[in-house]
Amino acid sequence: MRVIVHTGKGGVGKTSISAATALRCAELGLKTIVISTDTAHSLADSLDKKIGPEPIEIYPNLWAQEVDARYSMDKYWGRFQKYLVALFNRQGVDEIVAEEVTILPGLEEGAHLLWINKYFDDGFYDVLIVDAAPTAETLRLLSLPDVTRWWLEKVMSLFQGAGKILRPIGRILGRGNEALPDDDAWAQVRSLFETLDKVRDMLANAEIASIRLVVNPEKMVIKETQRTYTYLNLYGYATDAIICNRIIPDEVTDPYFTMWKANQKENVSFIDEAFGGLPLLKAPLFGGEITGLDRLRMLANAIYGDQNPALRMGEGMTHTIEKDGQSDSYKLRVPLPFADKSDMDLYRSRDELTLRVGPYRRNIVLPYALWELEIGEAKFEQSTLVIRFVDKSKVKTE
Repeated sequence: MRVIVHTGKGGVGKTSISAATALRCAELGLKTIVISTDTAHSLADSLDKKIGPEPIEIYPNLWAQEVDARYSMDKYWGRFQKYLVALFNRQGVDEIVAEEVTILPGLEEGAHLLWINKYFDDGFYDVLIVDAAPTAETLRLLSLPDVTRWWLEKVMSLFQGAGKILRPIGRILGRGNEALPDDDAWAQVRSLFETLDKVRDMLANAEIASIRLVVNPEKMVIKETQRTYTYLNLYGYATDAIICNRIIPDEVTDPYFTMWKANQKENVSFIDEAFGGLPLLKAPLFGGEITGLDRLRMLANAIYGDQNPALRMGEGMTHTIEKDGQSDSYKLRVPLPFADKSDMDLYRSRDELTLRVGPYRRNIVLPYALWELEIGEAKFEQSTLVIRFVDKSKVKTE
């Protein structure tokens, strides 16, 4: 199954492009599902069809769904959450408050990842199109597997083992073991984290998944998209195309649009230069709303022409580890286009590297070969952070 995620600043037309892309894939004979991960769903309006929290076929080979995050949370987290709520209730915390504070950070966004995993495992669909939320929410969604792994390892590890779990919670509840999580509840938690890690690996596999950034030819939109591109590379997600939407057509000759068209032309050229040679797809500003299958088909024709949207369009950029010549040192390369070196931090533990760029942090799990090596240097080479790992004995001399 191919997974294509459309994201970008709010209001750039992600939903229309997602719907148009899904329609084109369906008409090419591919079983396609388009899902909305935006809490303010507008996918049904774009398709001009009634859809809901479960997939519904709206056209031959085309299914649509507006994900119900609460349902997914109850399914994957509900059993364990009940025990945590009981724990807080025992301490006098209001039940409604307890339910809110016992939700794993980011789990509402993560509900969408769980659906992606389900469709990948089922193997029924050929293509999954994700109409993602605006960039900030999408970045939280895509960084969730890294955040939850940290949560599991750093927080839940404190409670691992029967002695570490049962005695402290039992003393707090004052009930012995009667209200403690049973094996099924812990299994549910483990399954949740395993699923999130699995989806993270799937979305980071450029052969399976592609992120496509939707922009308008406006400076503020482009700047935010550049930052998003940096953060996507930080987390190892491959962007394979930029889609520039709502370009005023040349045939519009009204003098009112002269300056606007000139600015757009300049900005489109900048987009083409700024994103490292990624394919740039273009869509015009239409003379009315893009709703309903006929209008969506027009949009798909304008963007893709004769292309199959499900195919990988560009190579994308992810981190790599390579041996440094004939020595025992290695280089970790992390593409970070548009990153500001002054707003970046690097932390190292034995088996893990933590990179912070702006407000976002990523933990990179290091292979065993790097565990006993030290960081010799870290520098930028052509918008790529290159971190060299060397033998400990060589750190002071180099």
